[in-house]
Amino acid sequence: MRIDDILAGRGRDGEPVFSFEFFPPKTPDGERNLQRALDSLATLQPDFASVTYGAGGSTRDRTLDIVRDIKNRYGIEAMAHLSCVGATADELRGTLDQVRAAGIDNVLALRGDPPAGATEWRPHPGGLHYSTELAGLIANDYEMAIGAACFPEVHPEAPDMAHDLRFLREKVQAGASFLITQLFFDNQLYFDFVDEARAAGIDVPIIPGIIPITNADQIKRFTQRCGASIPADLHEALDGYADEPDSVLELGVAYATLQCADLLARGAPGVHFYVLNKAPSARAILGALRLQRPWERSRPERV
Repeated sequence: MRIDDILAGRGRDGEPVFSFEFFPPKTPDGERNLQRALDSLATLQPDFASVTYGAGGSTRDRTLDIVRDIKNRYGIEAMAHLSCVGATADELRGTLDQVRAAGIDNVLALRGDPPAGATEWRPHPGGLHYSTELAGLIANDYEMAIGAACFPEVHPEAPDMAHDLRFLREKVQAGASFLITQLFFDNQLYFDFVDEARAAGIDVPIIPGIIPITNADQIKRFTQRCGASIPADLHEALDGYADEPDSVLELGVAYATLQCADLLARGAPGVHFYVLNKAPSARAILGALRLQRPWERSRPERV
């Protein structure tokens, strides 16, 4: 089933749309960890799950294996990430042919980050320059729902929000029918971004991407790399638990639960969890949300 159709129907039993993102592991221990996470999180019956795509297509085959497994073994709608890095247009079509043959109806179209060691983005010879081109290629040749990434705090390479929104509108015009945000920790950034996107003529669903904090040093590295910010009070709290990893984990669950409850009460269409192949935090957060059902306490115009 297409994710844009799932969003139009607003999830299971009138719930918002809940989804998880996984990545292809590189070691036997990582494989076992992924399998445990899939087994555990599948019991929560998410609306869909996505699988990332390694730099330069380095995990292409494993990405396809995992999305097949999610779809066929667990009965969960799956979305394969696909980037322009390290592939010609014909090679991208070959990957899309495999995705289609696997019965996968959804692709997240990304430009991708520069390969390891590179300091700036350069298109592959014979490849595509931008995610807009990839979205257009998919829309023209494949019957798939196309997702795209967006950035409440502006893409790290964009000069300003206005420029970023113009490019985002081009992605939607090229075929993207829903958007998933980069991680953020201040909900007002999300709602301000949605308002600006709507004013710019972008009218597709915008799903907030949330990462439960499990490791203080790790989240600081992530945010530095992707240009996201950590609010000062959260940063201070994390520093206060520098030598207490269990407390960091508990704080991460509590913060993300409150963050998601606020997003859903104010009309967000769902939550996409960046779970990093770990189940416990996401299970606790989604379990609490389904018990409290914050989306029923307030019914503003949905975003």
